[in-house]
Amino acid sequence: MFDDTSPFSAQSDQCTIVHQRTKGHARCMFKLRDELTVLDDLMQSGSFKVRFPNMENGCAPEAVLLNTAGGLTGGDVLSFEGGLAASTAAVFTTQASERAYRALSGEARVVTTLTAGAGSHLEWLPQETILFNGSRLKRTFDVDLANDAKLLAHESIVFGRTAMGEVVEQGYFSDFWRVRRNNKLIHADAIRLDGELLKTLSRAATLNGANAMTTVLYIGADASQRLQGIQDFISRIPPADGVAGVSAWSGKLVFRAVGMGGAALRSIVQPLLVDLRDGRELPRVWSI
Repeated sequence: MFDDTSPFSAQSDQCTIVHQRTKGHARCMFKLRDELTVLDDLMQSGSFKVRFPNMENGCAPEAVLLNTAGGLTGGDVLSFEGGLAASTAAVFTTQASERAYRALSGEARVVTTLTAGAGSHLEWLPQETILFNGSRLKRTFDVDLANDAKLLAHESIVFGRTAMGEVVEQGYFSDFWRVRRNNKLIHADAIRLDGELLKTLSRAATLNGANAMTTVLYIGADASQRLQGIQDFISRIPPADGVAGVSAWSGKLVFRAVGMGGAALRSIVQPLLVDLRDGRELPRVWSI
């Protein structure tokens, strides 16, 4: 006997297997109360959870995002909404590196939407996303900033686990960033890789044989003032770790780097983010 809720269906003498897919959604909003940033609204469903570690007095709260499914594959969907009210400050990070596994069909989708009120300071600092051979991942990242709101956003992608000797030969990855201030587009970025990833990433115009890459976006009135210090930092990166570049214009700074593995890339990213955070260490989950 098969009922309507069974993962199997009976047609003639055949059984059709329906694969279970991950669905998760979370919303986390912060407000100002007695000059402190505090949680205002929290919603979580499916495999998407949010945790709040204890912070020292005076530190901005951290919202740690968890995918309890343990990874993503074709057909999975995760969506997150984060928001800061005026004059608040908060950090969004992840409990561990996200993993995109081989997809039998379809694409995994990750949708992130963030808002930051006037004079707020929003930090989006997830740990790396690791793409496995045959994975298919589509992401969107949308941010709406009000007047004088600051943004620090980071995303790192690692193509296979270097320490395990993995090679990503095939797959699909797309990532679309849109940042607006008062509903006016001020930054757009997009990447799309499809098909023979190993061949594509080996080209000099892409990763030139490296297997990890990062983008860091800083938007603030002092973006141009930070440029020289980061250029000096880039000049000290060991060639064995990777290469990097930075530009600043129109109140924003964009840093990009490629590395020979996740560990090498992290050795570049971590001190850069600490510098952009004015010496504040990264969330504790980064070192667990």
